Amino acid sequence: MSLTSALNTAQSIFNNTGKQSSTVSNNIANANNANYTRRQAMLSTSLAGAQVVQIARAQEPQLQAQFLTSSSQDSAQQRLLKGLEDIKATLGGNDNETSPATYLAALQKAMQNYAASPSSTTAAQSAITAASDVATALNNATASVQGIRAGADKEIATDVAKLNDLLSQFKTANDAVKSSQSSTDEIASAMDTRDAILQQMSQIVGITTVTRSGNDMAVYTSDGTPLFDTVARTVSFSPTSTYSAGSTGNAIYIDGTPLSAGSGAETTAQGSLQALVQIRDTIAPTYQSQLDEIAKGLVSMFSETDQTNGDVAPGLFTWVPASDPAYTPADSDSVMPDASPNIAGIAGSITVNPAFVTSQGGDPNLLRDGGANGADFVVNTTGASGYSAQLDAYVTAMDADRTFDPLTGVATTASIMEFASNSIGWVENYRSGASNAAENTSAAQARSSAAYSNETGVNLDEELSLLMDIEQSYKAGTKILSAVDEMLQALLQAAG
Repeated sequence: MSLTSALNTAQSIFNNTGKQSSTVSNNIANANNANYTRRQAMLSTSLAGAQVVQIARAQEPQLQAQFLTSSSQDSAQQRLLKGLEDIKATLGGNDNETSPATYLAALQKAMQNYAASPSSTTAAQSAITAASDVATALNNATASVQGIRAGADKEIATDVAKLNDLLSQFKTANDAVKSSQSSTDEIASAMDTRDAILQQMSQIVGITTVTRSGNDMAVYTSDGTPLFDTVARTVSFSPTSTYSAGSTGNAIYIDGTPLSAGSGAETTAQGSLQALVQIRDTIAPTYQSQLDEIAKGLVSMFSETDQTNGDVAPGLFTWVPASDPAYTPADSDSVMPDASPNIAGIAGSITVNPAFVTSQGGDPNLLRDGGANGADFVVNTTGASGYSAQLDAYVTAMDADRTFDPLTGVATTASIMEFASNSIGWVENYRSGASNAAENTSAAQARSSAAYSNETGVNLDEELSLLMDIEQSYKAGTKILSAVDEMLQALLQAAG
């Protein structure tokens, strides 16, 4: 080997180790940066020796795709679980102390006590108070459910705005990737930025990606709707500020295509948006329909009948009807055949008839005697203080089977007491299923994240080991240089 060749070799070593050590140092500095992908200085050997030809960025497209999918699924499942936890909170604590079922049980007990002592004014007042508690529980539950729907709608608007902003950022990052072909450091940084944006987008909506020539990337939703293809597609949504039972929320449109809702406790949703639509448009309205069926049953069950012609009118419980005149809904709404089986919002307006409330000039004993709607509705015509037939009938009716709307998702034939308990069971079963699924998606997300990170992230042990190898290469270069120096000095002395 000539001295010139030896000097060139030493210079090559110093150039390579400089670039390698710089790359490794950069990796170590970003070891805790979750959005950083490991770089590696790639060497190529030729007749001229070895040289760094590229700073390669670790890429695992398949693992990344799995990571983004699991991220979307977990985000959706966790958001669904939170919505169900919010609904469960309307029932109270572990004993469901604020649920309609709890107050219905108290009303039935109060009615039994009143039936056992029909002449007791205290028992009569206790029954009216218990009825008022039931109505208040239904009112509060309705307000909470509609508040949950409004909250979900507001969150949808926030996520849509965030998604549009991320799409705008993605275009900037994607353009930087395409225009940075001449600089490996720049393209690696731009691709890191782009991948970080994809991760954030996957939390909001399920995504798939397609990489084309020049590292250009297109992004689609999990069902194939374009999110980004050369330009960002528009994601639009018109929020609804307030919700009432029966109202319908607006759809989310991605590139003009409506985004579907998730379904099931182990939701099919990917990303928070689909889960939020599921809560707003499916789960909360279904629970609301259960509340409405309980309220409808109470109005019907405690109604009064005209003793002369059989007409039915609201008795103990009344409500703000959707039409005039007021009517008493039967199980199938046979009194008003044009009405739907479920009366949307009745649980929000049900109240105790003022005719029974002492503080409003009413008489609680009308519950025993009848007559809240006039003399023709009186059943205790003799005015006997020991009359209990009407009270016994009410108590019996609370345990008698009734027909409920099948769209409520619980038993269509049951007593009102059973239906109210089944409603709690429906919420708890849905929540329990969602909770189990959330544990699974969380575990899957953690595994996919770890697998992706292991292949593309920075391992300090590996980097420090590589740094030691680079140090050895540098030492070899210095030895070559030292040997050349000694040889040159010997030549100079010989030429002396």
